[in-house]
Order: sequence, then C-alpha cells, then structure tokens
Amino acid sequence: MLTIGFAHIKGTRHEARPGAVIDAHGPRGDREFCFVDVDTRQVLKTVQNPRLIQIATSLNRAGREGGEDGEEAGRLTMTLPDGRSVSGVPHGSGERLTCDYWKRPVGLELADGPHAQLASEWLDRAVRLGRVPRGAVVYGASLSIVTTASLRDLSDRMTDTRQGATDLTRQAARFRATVVLDTDEPYAEESWEGQVIDLGGLRVRIGSPIPRCAVMDLDPITGERNAPVLKTLAGFRPANSAGEPVFGVYAEVIGTPSRSDAGDGGPDTWRQVAEPPSQ
Repeated sequence: MLTIGFAHIKGTRHEARPGAVIDAHGPRGDREFCFVDVDTRQVLKTVQNPRLIQIATSLNRAGREGGEDGEEAGRLTMTLPDGRSVSGVPHGSGERLTCDYWKRPVGLELADGPHAQLASEWLDRAVRLGRVPRGAVVYGASLSIVTTASLRDLSDRMTDTRQGATDLTRQAARFRATVVLDTDEPYAEESWEGQVIDLGGLRVRIGSPIPRCAVMDLDPITGERNAPVLKTLAGFRPANSAGEPVFGVYAEVIGTPSRSDAGDGGPDTWRQVAEPPSQ
C-alpha cells in the first residue's frame, strides 16, 4: 500500500492522510462533512463545483486526525490557495435537513462555525456546512482502490491524445481513491473481485470495478479541467450499463487486527467486524 487519502469535506481536495484509522465504515473522518445549498436541498459535488478542489482541510480531535464513530466533531480547518483560512469546531445547530446526493436522500445536521462563510465567498454561492452520518455522501463502497500499474498504463495511453505526458502515478488524487496500491500488472485488481486480501493490517474484500465520471479531468490541486482522462478511458475500457468506463475497484473492510490483552507482545489476532449498513 502506497497511500491512504480522502477529504474531510465532500468534494474538497483529496489529500494523503498517513495517520488515518480505518474501520468497517472506512477511514474515520472521511467525508464527515459536506457543503449544501439549503434552498435547493442539494449536496455540492466536485464535478459541478470544481473550485471545491482548491479547499484544503484538516480535522483534529485531541491531537489526532479522524475520530471515533459518533464522536463529537473536532477542530476543522479550511485553507484556501489565497492564504485565507478558518479553524473551529463545527457544532451542530440543531437544524436538520434531508438533501439530495446523486438522487439519494441524505439526512444531515447543519453546523455552526466560520466555515460556511468562507466557502460561500470562495464558491460565489451561499452554502452551509453539514455533518452527515458516516458513508452518507460516499458514492459507492467505503473503500476504493487504484493501482500504480493501471495508472501507468493510462498515462501511457494519454500521451497519444494530447501534447506532453501526464504522470498519473503522481496525480492519483484525480481518482479520489482511498487507497493506492503498488502493482506490476495493469487492471489485475479487477480479477480480485470477491477475494479477501490483507491491506496494511486489514482484511479487505475486493468488490466491483468503479464507474468513472468527468471529475478525473480536473487537476487535483487547481481544479482546472486540464487532462482528457475520461475520454481516454472511454476509448479502451469496459463500461457499465450507463456507458461509464471503469477504473479501480471498490472494497470493504471485513476484519481488523486486535492485539492480545495479555500485553506480552504476542501476535495480532483478527477481529471480525459487522457488515456496514447498506447505503
């Protein structure tokens, strides 16, 4: 495993989180918040609001990233490329809404704090920050995986469609995958479906290939649409029934390591985790 990455606020910059803790629901703190348009009851999505990508975030609870399920929100920091930044604990306002996320209803609580004002100024539209149940604004499974071999193959194919090369192994955040794995054979991960693998001390069951959209074309730092990733994929990759080409695979955690209570430095044992609720 090379990297673990995610965004604390849905649609904002996908960043490496080396200290992240992963449980049955995925990384703690992953897309724990989202911005919403209260008037239209819509969760903001990256593909429609590419300036979201320029917002960097961190979430700190008692000196650590992420947090336990159901834990009080920690200190959420947002930083813009122009240097402006806000930081504070987004306390629940008590105002609850049901919003639309890809035609799926999402119940959330609007949060008080300085984040919404800065985001509204940056996005040039009125938004509020909402805190959502874990996994509520995750499109597919709790984990998503891309591999270096597949990224290299796609990079090579893209050199035939544009001037200059795009090294997607250095821009893996375009795919907003939870995990980047180092592999030798392109698209071998698709043959793992249904298998259980060890992933950095977790037992993970590999799921189906991931259908892709135009968010991959956006630069993972600037949000600029600057690479024909979707067009290139569509030219050679299998697609789902909606015509969306696939890249990477979904996965779910089915077991986590648990050290013996004896405290004698013995080997880890496996703790089976309950199946996460379907979304």
